[in-house]
Formats: sequence, structure tokens, C-alpha cells
Amino acid sequence: MTVMTKDETLTLADIRAAHDRIQGHVVRTPMRYAPHLTRLTEAEVWVKYENLQYTSSFKERGAYNTLCQLSDAEKARGVIAMSAGNHAQGVAYHAMRLGIPATIVMPVHAPIVKVEQTRSYGARVVLHGETVDAAKQKAMEIQQADNLVFLHPFDQLTVMAGQGTVALEMLEEHPDLDDLIIPIGGGGLISGNAIAAKAITPDIRITGVEAALYPSFKAARAGIDAPCGGATLAEGIAVKAVGQLPLKLAGHLIDEIIEVEEGFIEQAICHYANYERTVAEGAGATPLAAMLKAPERFKGRKIGLILCGGNIDTRILSEVLMRGMERDGRLAVFRISGEDRPGVLAKITGIIGEMGGNIQHVVHDRLELDLPVKCVEYEFSIETRGPEHSQEILNALLAAGFQNRT
Repeated sequence: MTVMTKDETLTLADIRAAHDRIQGHVVRTPMRYAPHLTRLTEAEVWVKYENLQYTSSFKERGAYNTLCQLSDAEKARGVIAMSAGNHAQGVAYHAMRLGIPATIVMPVHAPIVKVEQTRSYGARVVLHGETVDAAKQKAMEIQQADNLVFLHPFDQLTVMAGQGTVALEMLEEHPDLDDLIIPIGGGGLISGNAIAAKAITPDIRITGVEAALYPSFKAARAGIDAPCGGATLAEGIAVKAVGQLPLKLAGHLIDEIIEVEEGFIEQAICHYANYERTVAEGAGATPLAAMLKAPERFKGRKIGLILCGGNIDTRILSEVLMRGMERDGRLAVFRISGEDRPGVLAKITGIIGEMGGNIQHVVHDRLELDLPVKCVEYEFSIETRGPEHSQEILNALLAAGFQNRT
């Protein structure tokens, strides 16, 4: 199996050693000031862009730190991992680089982009189960049958040490950070980084963030059961059973855990795309989502956000951005009625164009039973400059004699 210390402890020295091992093999990602997020939250916000790793996720750090310590015999046997996507890609990519055969078990509904990228690195991908926990059971069966080395995505010391190198880099560049805000799934990322950060700067505040549908770490730390399940944008941290090592070694180092609902995650993805010009997957956006949900906790402080990944399906990203436009009033939906005769639709579109609206979609419906038979309902999705502009367009349509049915 993989290398672990005998007493199951993890220290700053272990994390520094991991950092030395991964140099030249994993990108030292940039940490940049985020002016828009600073204005939005009234905190000084710095973002660590782990979405700029080769596989667009921090998972490469723990994967390489583990793989490079395997014995020649273990490398020859091959490795197996279970993952919803990012650990899968990190293991597959670095296994390919090191010439190690890799098998990855992923849930059947893992994002297509993550599945295909994992396959592209030469790994054998097995799709099984609805959840990561179900995938784990299958992975254990294959491990036993094929005598493979198991690489856990979070409950393994070498993995935790590799992930902790993120905080090392952040505090080397900005030793005066007041807070680190870190996503929590199984706990590998937050445990490694909490151990490193608290050892370097004991007074730094560590805030963990979980998807509200999967409050597993917070519940485990409190010693209670909590319902976990449901469709979340943050599938990368949708974990029902947290790691025992992260809980044991770093649970007490986390100052607060914030649960974020899907709406805040959507908004955070939009802010990253629209203002910071970068792509964040759901899990990667959760630290910012926590600031949007509870800005009073961070106001006036210097904050380090770990944007842990950018592997989001392009269709989902498109839908999130369109919903964001509607939420901000920049995508208006009008339902209006008028006479069913030639030229009416042209007149409506002409008014919208003259007012500066950009039509995205039109539905033309003659079968609404609450309309006179000689009338028709039109539904327009229109891109506008904002709520006031939307109202101006609607007022112009009403002034032209059309009826509002919104």
C-alpha cells in the first residue's frame, strides 16, 4: 500500500517535504488580488487559482506526492482510485507520466468532461453507482481482485500532505492573511491546509465550506448524523462519509464551517466568470459562496480563497451564466399578446431592437385558451442592460398597444 507514517500524524515538516517532492511536477499556481470581489464583499480578497493546474484541480498535488513514493513493485502492480472527477484526473495524469497503470472508478453520473479527460490520460475508467461511496465499494472489489494499490481521494496521509502545499504557497506570498476559506468534501484539502496554516500562523482563521445538501464534515465533527443527498453543483464535495484521518487530525483546527445553498454557489460561479474572467466549478466556487452568504464574518479582513477546481461541464456553465443574467435583471422574459395578423411580430421585434434589447428566444403561441381566437401570445427572452432597461422596453411595447401577460 501507499506510504504512511506509523503513528498516523501529519506535521508541517511532512507538508514541506511534500512540497519539495512536487516541485517541477505540479504547477505553482498564481495567487492574485481580486478587486471586484473585494468591492463586493468589503474584505481584501486574494484568490489562489488551483483551476490553473494541468488537470484544472488541486488534486494533482496529493496524487503526485503519493504516486512518487510508491515502491517499484507497487508501481508495477498499478493503482486504483475512486472519484467524482478531479482526483480521478490527477491520479490518471501523473500515473501516465510515471508509467503506472491506473484504474479509476467513477459514479455513473460523474460530469462527462471529467470522465473523458480521465480516459484521455490512459486510465481504465469504470462507471459504477450513483455516489462516490458506491464507487468506493466497487473500487475495493477491483483492488482485491487485481492486487492494485489503492489511492484514497482524501483519507490518506500522503494525499493530505500534498494538498497542504496550497497553504504553504499562499502564506509564503502573503503571510499576513487573516483567513483561509476552504471547501470541504471528504476533508483532505482542508486538513492538510489547516495543519500547515496553523503551524505557520497560529492566529489565522480557518473556515470550511460545505454544500448545504452534504453537511457531512460538520455533522461528523459534532458527532451527529445529518441527511446528505440531492443534486448539487458542487459534486466534487458531495461526500456522505468524511475521512477519518482528516477528522481526527484537523477537525479541531477548523474555526467554523459554513453550509452554502445552491443559489450562492451559482452566484459565485457567475462572479468568477464575469468579473475575474476565470472558470470555477461548483466546489471551487464554494469559498466565495460562503462570503456572499455571510459577508459580515469577513468584512475588513484579508481573505485567501482557494479556487480548487475549474472542471465544470460547459452546458452547466452556460445555464448557470444565463440564470445569473436573469437573476441580475439582464435577461428579461416578457409575455405579451397582440393580434394574429401579418406584420405584428415584425413590429414587436422592431420596438425591442430600437430600444436596445437583444432577443435571445421567441415563442409564438396561438393556443392559449384565455385569449381571443384572433390573438396570439408572444414570449420573448431578451438580453438587456438591467432591470430599468427591461422596464423601458416593456413600457414601449405597452405604449404600442400590446398587452402584458407576464
